[in-house]
Amino acid sequence: MKNGSNTLVVDAASPRAADTAATTVAAAKRPSRKPRKRDHVFTLGIEEEFQIIDPQTRALRSHIQEILADGKIVLKERLKPELHQSQVELDTDVCNDAREARRQVVDLRSELARLAGQGGLKIASAGTHPFSHWMDQLITVDQRYTTIVNDMQQIARVCLIFGLHVHVGIPDREEGIDIMNQARYFLPHLYALSVNSPCWLGQNTGLKAYRQMMFERFPRTGIPDAFESLSEYEDYLKLLVSTNCIDNAKKIWWDIRDAQSRVDDTIALAALMQAIVVKLQKLRRDNVTFRNYPRRLIDENRWRAARYGLDGKLIDFGRKCEMDERDLLHEMLAFVATEMDELGNDAEMTHLERILRQGTGADRQLAVWERTHDLKAVVDHIVAETYQGLHVPKGAARAA
Repeated sequence: MKNGSNTLVVDAASPRAADTAATTVAAAKRPSRKPRKRDHVFTLGIEEEFQIIDPQTRALRSHIQEILADGKIVLKERLKPELHQSQVELDTDVCNDAREARRQVVDLRSELARLAGQGGLKIASAGTHPFSHWMDQLITVDQRYTTIVNDMQQIARVCLIFGLHVHVGIPDREEGIDIMNQARYFLPHLYALSVNSPCWLGQNTGLKAYRQMMFERFPRTGIPDAFESLSEYEDYLKLLVSTNCIDNAKKIWWDIRDAQSRVDDTIALAALMQAIVVKLQKLRRDNVTFRNYPRRLIDENRWRAARYGLDGKLIDFGRKCEMDERDLLHEMLAFVATEMDELGNDAEMTHLERILRQGTGADRQLAVWERTHDLKAVVDHIVAETYQGLHVPKGAARAA
C-alpha cells in the first residue's frame, strides 16, 4: 500500500474473510449475467517500472536521459525517471475502470517501446533483471535520487528492482484508512499471484519473488501496521517529517509488487484490487468487517508467498491451519465474484483463473530457464511478453 491524499494503493488480495460474517465465501458461485448496478466507482491508476534492454547483450542499458529527451514531448508527466538510469516509469491517468486502464497501459507501453527502439533498445517488465549487476548501472541525476542515495547509501545503490503500483481511489480518507487496515490481510495472496522475479545476478534464487527480499532492506516498507484512525495516521506522518526521518510522505514505501510482463496480467491484478476495495466498502457499509490481524502474522504469509508463489501453502488464520495457495485464491475469487461482475471485469476474472491454472510470470521465466539454462533466453522471453498486444511493428520484440 502507499499513502496519498485520497488514494489507496492496494497491491494484494486474499482468499477468505476469517472471523467475519463472510463465512460462506467458499460456497459462493460466480454470478449469472444480469444488468449491472453501478452505485460505486473506485478509480484506478497504474504505475509500471520498466527495464531498458540492449538487444545484443540482453543486459540493462543506462539510457533514460535519451528516452526522456524525446518522450517528455509526447508523454509529459506520464513518463518518469527512476533511481537507476536503466529504469523508466510509466503512469496512467486516473481511469474509471479496467477497460480504460487497459487502453492507457497499451498506449503507454507502445510509445515507450517506440522511444526505446529509436536508440536500438527494447523494454522489459519483470521484478528483477535475470543477470545484470547493480554496480554497472548509473544513478539518475536528480535531487530526489541524490537524497535517497545519501540517506540509504549501499542499500539504495543495490536496489535494482522494478515494481507495479495500483492506486484505487477512495473518496473518503477516514474510510480509506479503515479499508487499508482490512486490506492488509489480503496482501500475501496477491504476492503469490503476481511473483515475477526468480533470478538475480545470474542465479536462480530459489524464490519466486526475490525482488521483495531486496526492497525490504529499505525502511518503511512491507506491510503497514493498522491505524486506529486517519488522525493517528496523519500524526505518524507529522512525526516522521518533524524528526527528519522523511521530508515528504512519498518516502513511505509500503508494499508494491513485482512488475508484470504481460499487459493482461497487469490489468487482471488491477481489476482484482479494485474489486477487493469495493467488497470491503460494501461490508463496511453493512457494518461487517474483517478482523485486523497483527502484522507479525501477515508477514508469515508474505514470506511464504515470496518463496513459493502459487505452489506453496499459506496460513488460514480463521481455520488455524495451512492450506494450498491455489485453494485459498479460488475462495478469494469467489468472494469478490459479484464485485468483479458489477465492475465489468469478467475478462479479467477469466484471466486470473488462467494464471491459477498455468502459473505466474516467475513460473514462466523458470520454465524457460529449465529448458535452456540460458539467462539471455529468459530475457528474450520477458521482452516478448512485455510487447504482447502492443502497437509496435511485427517482430519488434525479438532480440537482434
